[in-house]
Amino acid sequence: MALARFLTTLMLSSLALTTISHALTIQPRSSWGAASARTPSRIRGAVDYVIIHHSDNPGGCSSSQQCQRMIKSIQTDHQGRRRFSDIGYNFIVAGDGNVYEGRGFGLQGSHAPNYNRNSIGIVFLGSFESQAPSSQMLQNAKDLIAKAKADGYLKDNYTLLGHRQTKATACPGTALYNEIKTWPKWRNL
Repeated sequence: MALARFLTTLMLSSLALTTISHALTIQPRSSWGAASARTPSRIRGAVDYVIIHHSDNPGGCSSSQQCQRMIKSIQTDHQGRRRFSDIGYNFIVAGDGNVYEGRGFGLQGSHAPNYNRNSIGIVFLGSFESQAPSSQMLQNAKDLIAKAKADGYLKDNYTLLGHRQTKATACPGTALYNEIKTWPKWRNL
């Protein structure tokens, strides 16, 4: 009996350590040299949608330095040519194994017309027309969505959409779009 209790305790401790070791870390805006943002609108309460995008950069990025330069370039384009107040996405999933804060939680993005006020925009760095993101990138996105729910930024009964479902675009690329269609909260609208 004592041995069984010890083994159960050991297994639970091991499971807790595994969960902790796989915890999602979001790199702050300062890690990629974010420029100051003109004040984006705040979102109060949990949102209804997660919108998945790709940056459509062939080859994506694999080193942190390369990924951070790519994110900074996207912000420069969004604030300059597009005249957004900041980078349009709430979060960026990168090929270096990191998730980067874009606008972050609780701020309205500029990524999907008619959905910006009620969604979290997640962009995968790269072009995913013919090949899906790495399993680590996909897991990081799933972990980010779980964190959004756990922290009260996303409703439990949220809907997952690809950007192409919100406007005429090929984003997030066919391979990534086909992948997210297998996720539990994706819905065909």
